[in-house]
Amino acid sequence: MQLWKITQVLVVFLGALFVSSVAVADVDAEAAKALARQNSCFKCHSVDKRKDGPSYREVAAKYKGKSDAEARLITHITTGEKAKFPDGHEEDHKIIKTKDMDKIKNLVNWILSL
Repeated sequence: MQLWKITQVLVVFLGALFVSSVAVADVDAEAAKALARQNSCFKCHSVDKRKDGPSYREVAAKYKGKSDAEARLITHITTGEKAKFPDGHEEDHKIIKTKDMDKIKNLVNWILSL
């Protein structure tokens, strides 16, 4: 009986690991970084260090485990909503220059994968 429970837990764990690795594998990191460069995203953000905006790792940590993370970030980069800066002022966030939702989702999912 005990062995059966351990086996069930192991199967669930391995299944979750497989699903998460498949989701990360679907991200084209180079295409995401290229889109970020084309839109000057790295002017205010970097992968690891805070600039005028949070690092992408900070963004990923903020949204980790939140079911609306992808939708929330897509809205942020496509609508020009207000971005808050360290000195307290606010500006409209730059709108990404593509209407290709696959490219936008790839960028957002790359950020969330960090």
